[in-house]
This record gives sequence, C-alpha cells and structure tokens, in this order.
Amino acid sequence: MAVRGIFEELTEIPIAVELASDFLDRQAPVFRDDTCVFVSQSGETADSLMALRYCLERGALTVGIVNNVGSSISLLTHCGVHINAGPEIGVASTKAYTSQFVCMVMFALSLSEDRASKQQRRAEIMDGLTKISDQFKEVLKLDQPIKKLCERFKNQKSLLLLGRGSQHATALEGALKIKEISYLHCEAVMSGELKHGVLALVDENLPIVMILTRDEIFAKSLNAYQQVIARSGRPIIICNENDPEFPNDKTDKIEVPRNVDCLQGLINVIPLQLMAYWMAVAEGLNVDMPRNLAKSVTVE
Repeated sequence: MAVRGIFEELTEIPIAVELASDFLDRQAPVFRDDTCVFVSQSGETADSLMALRYCLERGALTVGIVNNVGSSISLLTHCGVHINAGPEIGVASTKAYTSQFVCMVMFALSLSEDRASKQQRRAEIMDGLTKISDQFKEVLKLDQPIKKLCERFKNQKSLLLLGRGSQHATALEGALKIKEISYLHCEAVMSGELKHGVLALVDENLPIVMILTRDEIFAKSLNAYQQVIARSGRPIIICNENDPEFPNDKTDKIEVPRNVDCLQGLINVIPLQLMAYWMAVAEGLNVDMPRNLAKSVTVE
C-alpha cells in the first residue's frame, strides 16, 4: 500500500492491494495476463502461500519479494527478489518492511525505464534513494527525545494515528508495531476520513500522533490538524525539519529530514517504531517476543 501511488504513477499500471486471507475468502478473479506480487518477510506465511497457489492455478505471472532465501514463496513464484535484509529475530518486522518498501520502489523504477515522460521523476527518486541512508542515521538520533514524548502515553488505553495519501500506509504500519509490542490499542485513520465519525473521539485527553510531512496534499493534511486543534486535541506531529507551520513553542513535534514524497514514508515510520519500542520498555514488556504472536504465521 505504501508504494501503490508511485507504482501507478511511474508504470501507469493499475494496482490492487490485497490481504491474502481476504483475497482467498472472496475467490477474487485472476487472469492469465495478471501479475501477482507476493510480499512476505518469512516467505512461509500460510495464507500468502495458499493465495500464491490459487494464482498459479489460474495462470498468472507470480513474483515473490521475500527476506528468507529458499523459502516456499521464493521457490514457488516464477521470479522475484531476495531483499537481503539479514535475519530478523524479533517478531515485529522493522528492517524487512523498510527493505521491501525500497525494493518495490526500485521495481517501479525498472518498469518505467522506457517511459520518456517519467525520466525527470525517476531521476528525482533515484537521487532521493542515495540520500536515504544518511537520513535514517539522522532520525535515529531522535531516540531520546522520542522516549521523553512517550511519557505522555503512560496509562493510556488508546492512541490515534493520522496520515493521508501514502502516509496512511505509514500510519497503518506504525499502529501495527504499537499494538504488537506495547499492547496499546492504536488505530490508524486516513486524515481525510476524520470528519466521518472519528472526530467524535477527539478531546484534550486522547493521545494523537499526526504525520504531517510535506507533499502535494499537505494542505489537506493540515486541515485535519486544524480540526484536531479546534477540538482541544494535543497531537504529537511528525513533520519536516524547520517547518514554519509548527512553531516550537506551540507544538510537540518530531522533526525528520525531507526526501522526495514517495520515499518520505521510509523516514516517517522510524519514529513510530521507536515510539512502539519505548512504550513497551516503559511497561517492562519483552520487545522481541510479544505475547500470542509468532514470527511466521504458518497456519490459517
């Protein structure tokens, strides 16, 4: 979901993002000229494997993007990519998510290589990829300020995460990490849907984190921020460095480096991962082995 927009923009191919379990439940139509991409850290996830076999039976081209070399998905798909992120011991996936994100962006870049109208955009993205490693290091320096901000979540029962456009996917990923390792109920909401019910939850007591880095729809995202402030909400903002919209004396914020819009989610997700970590540590929880969860879901 995080790369669907840039994939469609560069390749001009319509993309449908599916959860493997729901895809099978619906018996979704698949045709011989379809390409089905399976993204999995372990390459052994049961519902993904069943969805893969379903697509193979219908003659689709299948592509696997996995971390574990020699896994079932890597062996059964027609072609694919090993992301080579290295062993990921903790149940909650972090570096595999980042690596698969980059892999999918590079996939889109390779498919758009012959499109003359996309060359400037492609060059912009490739330049952004060269900067991303150094920007990760800058974000990781925010570890202690993020730990301090997490004190606000002590004894809270719920947390709201807001993002728009591609940053909605970032919010979903952040919410998953918070639920997995800190056991705090966290809901990721598209900012544009705020007025469709969720705004009723907002008051001065509800913890809210909003992703408000600059992109083409920043003005719309800012509108959601203003709606929250007007209801006495006190959101923590993830924004770009030195953004004048969020003065230091009025806003609790996490400032991150700016990159090209389609890569910004790679940077924005790190503060959310750190939040999940520090909230779990504050509660004395096992960050690597959360209760009731396994690294690879091998049964339905």
